[in-house]
Amino acid sequence: MTLDLALFLILALVAIAAALGMLLSRNAVYSALFLVLNFVTVAVFYLLLGAPFIAMAQITVYAGAIMVLFLFVIMLLGAERLPDAKVLPWQKPLAYGLAFVLAAEATYLFVTRARPEGDILPPEAAVNTLDNLRALGIALFSDYLLPFEVTSILLLVAMVGAILLTKKEKWERK
Repeated sequence: MTLDLALFLILALVAIAAALGMLLSRNAVYSALFLVLNFVTVAVFYLLLGAPFIAMAQITVYAGAIMVLFLFVIMLLGAERLPDAKVLPWQKPLAYGLAFVLAAEATYLFVTRARPEGDILPPEAAVNTLDNLRALGIALFSDYLLPFEVTSILLLVAMVGAILLTKKEKWERK
Protein backbone atom coordinates (compact mmCIF):
# COMPACT_ATOMS: atom_id res chain seq x y z
CA MET A 1 0.00 0.00 0.00
CA THR A 2 1.48 3.30 -1.07
CA LEU A 3 1.28 6.55 0.84
CA ASP A 4 -1.06 8.05 -1.77
CA LEU A 5 -3.46 5.13 -1.47
CA ALA A 6 -3.45 5.27 2.33
CA LEU A 7 -4.08 9.03 2.24
CA PHE A 8 -6.86 8.52 -0.29
CA LEU A 9 -8.57 5.89 1.86
CA ILE A 10 -8.35 8.05 5.00
CA LEU A 11 -9.70 11.07 3.12
CA ALA A 12 -12.46 8.96 1.59
CA LEU A 13 -13.60 7.92 5.07
CA VAL A 14 -13.48 11.55 6.24
CA ALA A 15 -15.46 12.69 3.18
CA ILE A 16 -18.11 10.01 3.69
CA ALA A 17 -18.36 10.78 7.41
CA ALA A 18 -18.66 14.52 6.68
CA ALA A 19 -21.36 13.88 4.08
CA LEU A 20 -23.31 11.69 6.50
CA GLY A 21 -22.89 14.30 9.24
CA MET A 22 -24.19 16.95 6.87
CA LEU A 23 -27.25 14.90 5.96
CA LEU A 24 -28.10 13.69 9.46
CA SER A 25 -27.46 16.92 11.40
CA ARG A 26 -30.58 18.66 12.71
CA ASN A 27 -28.69 21.94 13.10
CA ALA A 28 -28.25 23.88 9.85
CA VAL A 29 -25.01 25.55 10.97
CA TYR A 30 -23.42 22.20 11.83
CA SER A 31 -24.64 20.84 8.53
CA ALA A 32 -22.97 23.74 6.69
CA LEU A 33 -19.72 23.14 8.60
CA PHE A 34 -19.80 19.45 7.66
CA LEU A 35 -20.23 20.57 4.04
CA VAL A 36 -17.14 22.79 4.38
CA LEU A 37 -15.19 19.76 5.64
CA ASN A 38 -16.43 17.78 2.65
CA PHE A 39 -15.33 20.55 0.27
CA VAL A 40 -11.86 20.60 1.85
CA THR A 41 -11.47 16.83 1.44
CA VAL A 42 -12.48 17.15 -2.21
CA ALA A 43 -9.80 19.83 -2.60
CA VAL A 44 -7.21 17.46 -1.14
CA PHE A 45 -8.39 14.82 -3.62
CA TYR A 46 -7.64 17.33 -6.38
CA LEU A 47 -4.17 17.86 -4.92
CA LEU A 48 -3.59 14.10 -4.93
CA LEU A 49 -4.58 14.04 -8.61
CA GLY A 50 -2.04 16.75 -9.40
CA ALA A 51 -4.44 19.64 -9.98
CA PRO A 52 -3.45 22.39 -7.53
CA PHE A 53 -5.32 25.16 -9.36
CA ILE A 54 -8.64 23.30 -9.16
CA ALA A 55 -7.95 22.49 -5.49
CA MET A 56 -7.39 26.14 -4.63
CA ALA A 57 -10.43 27.17 -6.68
CA GLN A 58 -12.47 24.56 -4.78
CA ILE A 59 -11.41 26.01 -1.43
CA THR A 60 -11.75 29.64 -2.52
CA VAL A 61 -15.08 29.41 -4.30
CA TYR A 62 -16.97 26.64 -2.54
CA ALA A 63 -15.51 26.38 0.95
CA GLY A 64 -15.05 30.14 1.09
CA ALA A 65 -17.52 32.28 -0.82
CA ILE A 66 -20.48 29.94 -1.28
CA MET A 67 -20.41 28.67 2.31
CA VAL A 68 -20.19 32.22 3.69
CA LEU A 69 -23.30 33.00 1.64
CA PHE A 70 -25.07 29.88 2.96
CA LEU A 71 -24.17 30.66 6.57
CA PHE A 72 -25.25 34.28 6.12
CA VAL A 73 -28.67 33.21 4.84
CA ILE A 74 -29.02 30.55 7.57
CA MET A 75 -28.24 33.08 10.27
CA LEU A 76 -30.44 35.74 8.68
CA LEU A 77 -33.41 33.40 8.42
CA GLY A 78 -32.93 32.11 11.93
CA ALA A 79 -33.19 28.54 10.72
CA GLU A 80 -30.34 27.12 12.75
CA ARG A 81 -32.46 24.31 14.17
CA LEU A 82 -34.78 22.33 11.92
CA PRO A 83 -38.22 21.56 13.34
CA ASP A 84 -39.39 18.00 13.69
CA ALA A 85 -41.04 17.12 10.41
CA LYS A 86 -44.07 14.94 9.89
CA VAL A 87 -43.10 11.74 8.12
CA LEU A 88 -45.48 10.50 5.47
CA PRO A 89 -46.06 6.73 5.56
CA TRP A 90 -44.79 6.15 2.02
CA GLN A 91 -41.48 8.05 2.44
CA LYS A 92 -39.46 5.40 4.26
CA PRO A 93 -40.30 2.49 1.90
CA LEU A 94 -39.58 4.72 -1.09
CA ALA A 95 -36.24 5.82 0.42
CA TYR A 96 -35.24 2.22 1.15
CA GLY A 97 -36.21 1.15 -2.37
CA LEU A 98 -34.24 3.97 -3.99
CA ALA A 99 -31.24 3.26 -1.75
CA PHE A 100 -31.36 -0.41 -2.83
CA VAL A 101 -31.53 0.60 -6.51
CA LEU A 102 -28.55 2.95 -6.05
CA ALA A 103 -26.51 0.27 -4.25
CA ALA A 104 -27.35 -2.31 -6.94
CA GLU A 105 -26.40 0.11 -9.71
CA ALA A 106 -23.13 1.05 -8.01
CA THR A 107 -22.28 -2.62 -7.48
CA TYR A 108 -23.06 -3.43 -11.11
CA LEU A 109 -20.91 -0.56 -12.38
CA PHE A 110 -18.09 -1.45 -10.00
CA VAL A 111 -18.05 -5.07 -11.13
CA THR A 112 -18.43 -4.48 -14.87
CA ARG A 113 -16.38 -1.31 -15.32
CA ALA A 114 -13.91 -1.38 -12.47
CA ARG A 115 -10.78 -1.04 -14.57
CA PRO A 116 -10.29 1.46 -17.38
CA GLU A 117 -8.59 0.08 -20.46
CA GLY A 118 -6.31 3.01 -21.16
CA ASP A 119 -4.83 6.12 -19.68
CA ILE A 120 -7.20 8.95 -18.96
CA LEU A 121 -4.77 11.48 -20.41
CA PRO A 122 -1.95 10.77 -22.81
CA PRO A 123 1.45 11.01 -21.12
CA GLU A 124 2.47 14.00 -23.23
CA ALA A 125 -0.54 16.07 -22.14
CA ALA A 126 0.61 19.02 -20.07
CA VAL A 127 -2.19 19.49 -17.58
CA ASN A 128 -0.70 21.87 -15.01
CA THR A 129 1.09 24.34 -17.20
CA LEU A 130 0.76 28.10 -17.15
CA ASP A 131 -0.57 28.01 -20.72
CA ASN A 132 -3.55 25.89 -19.67
CA LEU A 133 -4.36 28.22 -16.77
CA ARG A 134 -4.08 31.24 -19.04
CA ALA A 135 -6.39 29.58 -21.59
CA LEU A 136 -8.87 28.76 -18.80
CA GLY A 137 -8.86 32.39 -17.60
CA ILE A 138 -9.32 33.72 -21.13
CA ALA A 139 -12.20 31.30 -21.75
CA LEU A 140 -13.90 32.22 -18.45
CA PHE A 141 -13.68 35.96 -19.05
CA SER A 142 -14.50 35.93 -22.76
CA ASP A 143 -16.62 32.97 -23.87
CA TYR A 144 -18.32 32.27 -20.51
CA LEU A 145 -18.60 35.78 -19.08
CA LEU A 146 -22.38 36.01 -19.56
CA PRO A 147 -23.21 32.69 -17.80
CA PHE A 148 -20.87 33.67 -14.97
CA GLU A 149 -22.60 37.02 -14.49
CA VAL A 150 -26.09 35.48 -14.81
CA THR A 151 -25.20 32.98 -12.09
CA SER A 152 -24.00 35.73 -9.76
CA ILE A 153 -27.20 37.75 -10.35
CA LEU A 154 -29.31 34.64 -9.77
CA LEU A 155 -27.58 34.03 -6.41
CA LEU A 156 -28.10 37.67 -5.44
CA VAL A 157 -31.82 37.56 -6.36
CA ALA A 158 -32.28 34.32 -4.41
CA MET A 159 -30.66 35.84 -1.33
CA VAL A 160 -32.77 39.01 -1.55
CA GLY A 161 -35.90 36.88 -2.03
CA ALA A 162 -35.08 34.84 1.07
CA ILE A 163 -34.57 38.03 3.06
CA LEU A 164 -37.89 39.49 1.89
CA LEU A 165 -39.79 36.28 2.63
CA THR A 166 -38.32 36.13 6.11
CA LYS A 167 -39.06 39.76 6.87
CA LYS A 168 -42.65 39.28 5.66
CA GLU A 169 -43.16 36.21 7.87
CA LYS A 170 -41.64 37.95 10.90
CA TRP A 171 -43.79 41.03 10.26
CA GLU A 172 -46.97 38.90 10.05
CA ARG A 173 -46.13 37.16 13.36
CA LYS A 174 -45.84 40.48 15.17
